[in-house]
Amino acid sequence: MKKRTLSSLSSGLPVLRSGAGFTLFEVLIAVAILGIAITMVLQLFSADLRSISASEDYVSAAVTAEAKMREVLDDDQLSEGSSSSETTSDGYRTTVSVSKTLEDRTENLPVELLNITVTVYWTKGLGEKSLTLNTMKMVARQID
Repeated sequence: MKKRTLSSLSSGLPVLRSGAGFTLFEVLIAVAILGIAITMVLQLFSADLRSISASEDYVSAAVTAEAKMREVLDDDQLSEGSSSSETTSDGYRTTVSVSKTLEDRTENLPVELLNITVTVYWTKGLGEKSLTLNTMKMVARQID
C-alpha cells in the first residue's frame, strides 16, 4: 500500500498526493481512442446502409426486368427487330431488343432462334445504373 503524503501548493492549500489515479494525458489518450473507435463503427454502419439501399435498387430492377421478360416471352407474335422502351411509374426505364441468333445453325430447321435482351435503367445519385437480362426463344420460322 502506498503512503499518502500531505503537501501544499504555492497558494498554501494542502493537497493529498497519491500514486493511484490517471494523469490528464492518459485520460486524453483514452478519449481519443474511444473517439476513433466510435467513428469507425459509425462509418461501417453508414456503409451498410448504403449497401442495403443499393441492393434494394437492384432487386427492384431485377423484378421489373423479369416482369418485362415474361411479357415479351408470352408474346406469340415475337419477331426480330422488335424493340420498345418505356418508363415505369417507379422511375425505371426498360428497353427490349429482339434479334435472330445462330442463323447458320438453324437455317435448315423449321424454327429460328431469337435472342431477347431486356435492360432496365435507373438514376441513382449523379449516375445511371443498369441491369440486363438475356434469354433465347425458339419460334416457328416465318415463310417469306
